Amino acid sequence: MNLFEKMTQTARERQRRVVLPEGTEVRTLSAANRIITDGLARVTLIGNPDEILALAAERGLSAIVRATIINPNDPKVLDRYAPILFDLRKSKGMTEEQSRATAANPLYLGCLMIKAGQCDCMVAGAENTTGNVLRAAFQVIKTAPGINTVSGAYLMLLPQGAPAFGSNGLLVFADCAVVPDPDAEQLAQIAVSSAKTAREIAGINPRVAMLSFSTKGSAKHERVDKVIEATRIAKEIDPSLQIDGELQADAAIVPIVAQKKAPGSTVAGHANVLVFPSLEVGNIAYKLVQRLGGVEAIGPVLQGLGAPVNDLSRGASIDDIYKTIIMTCNQD
Repeated sequence: MNLFEKMTQTARERQRRVVLPEGTEVRTLSAANRIITDGLARVTLIGNPDEILALAAERGLSAIVRATIINPNDPKVLDRYAPILFDLRKSKGMTEEQSRATAANPLYLGCLMIKAGQCDCMVAGAENTTGNVLRAAFQVIKTAPGINTVSGAYLMLLPQGAPAFGSNGLLVFADCAVVPDPDAEQLAQIAVSSAKTAREIAGINPRVAMLSFSTKGSAKHERVDKVIEATRIAKEIDPSLQIDGELQADAAIVPIVAQKKAPGSTVAGHANVLVFPSLEVGNIAYKLVQRLGGVEAIGPVLQGLGAPVNDLSRGASIDDIYKTIIMTCNQD
């Protein structure tokens, strides 16, 4: 059973309540129909019910009638959720009138449904920018306890027959999507969140390598110092975390190199979670590995939020959305 098959099985067992704010977006609607048909989650769609049902009928999406459909302009809906937003944002100057208008925004309404315990997770971004999706999540769901940095990880699946790096060809790369130049504290939180992603979604015991252009003092630079400090902080946040740094990439994943560069390390040579020192490095690395190595990249998985919310590319296919929903249903 491959990773996606395992995630699908877990989603079917968990039956998470997923809210899709872009309920009238046709790719999202098609993916939702497939999720419902396959029995993988309980789906809530946000949008005009008549429009959603008409679109579903036009396209033969017969399972959509089994979804919960929420009209964001229904006064009763706003009566329920606007006060929650007002309580969250009144200290920032939001008025009751503004909270009601904002709660009618499907992205905010989806997050408010999670906050109220009516849904477990959210997937959006097929027709909204990443900034808008994240803004709603930050303001309503906020970050997980002890974490104030949201980051993005990719699950990197090496093709069969490739050298068995990571955990049987599976590695987690982070941050590849959110924080341009993390400081030591942010980098430490990215490491802790990435380990959580490895456990929850990939089902592996994380061995975290904090990457640099230096291994164990082979180079001196303030950027190396940042990685060393981040490693120390991550150990303080989670003393049980199996983590080491600073490590060069080859020392992190190649045992024979690790023996020479980092003897005695329990992570070096066997790392399955690679934490990059900046977004620039992480984004370039995952795309090069994906394209040159024929590696499947699943993600980005947004990590560090108080509840699972994942962002889609606006060019996402129906299959991309379907898989992202399944992945999100595997997160806690």
